[in-house]
Amino acid sequence: MPGNTGGISWSGYAFDPLRNLLIVNTNNLPALVKLIPRSAFDDSAHQRESGEYGPQTGAPYGMMRRFLVSPSGLPCSAPPWGTLTGLDLLDGKIRWQVPLGSMENFGGPHPNVPSGSINLGGAIATASGLIFVAGTVDPYLRAFDVETGKELWRGILPTSGHATPMTYKVRATGKQYVVVAAGGHPKLSEETLGDALVAFALP
Repeated sequence: MPGNTGGISWSGYAFDPLRNLLIVNTNNLPALVKLIPRSAFDDSAHQRESGEYGPQTGAPYGMMRRFLVSPSGLPCSAPPWGTLTGLDLLDGKIRWQVPLGSMENFGGPHPNVPSGSINLGGAIATASGLIFVAGTVDPYLRAFDVETGKELWRGILPTSGHATPMTYKVRATGKQYVVVAAGGHPKLSEETLGDALVAFALP
């Protein structure tokens, strides 16, 4: 616990140097992981348990893993399953922490599920005090206030954006944009796959 996709996402974190804040999105997602002796792993008859198998070539063990889910298809742990956190690096304390995204339609409708989604995709911090992050299973790019963690805005994506956004400014017009890749995730059967790059203009 928190599993092989738990803790800090593979996408890393963002840093706001003016406020000495580390901004990180995390997962609270339990998983069962087993090491299987090579002789047993190579005998396909032993690969009957439901899960993802990895041969770990050259190692004395193969691997099997699966996420622990409840009969509803949602993770078998208390929500939120994903959070966005502002960590003060001067005193080493959490300044704020908020649920990130929603699992409301994950594997079917769950209308009363609390906020906080599995997320794969990092955040960026802007000089104006905004945090932009996608990564959740619900298809949105979100903006948060770096001081409080309050969600200020969300923009719909064609599918989930499991990527870290980027921002740029067009010199000729002075217009700033935030762009994120929205492709879904091939291992999350609840998500559609896509190949979109979506840009939002800042006011």
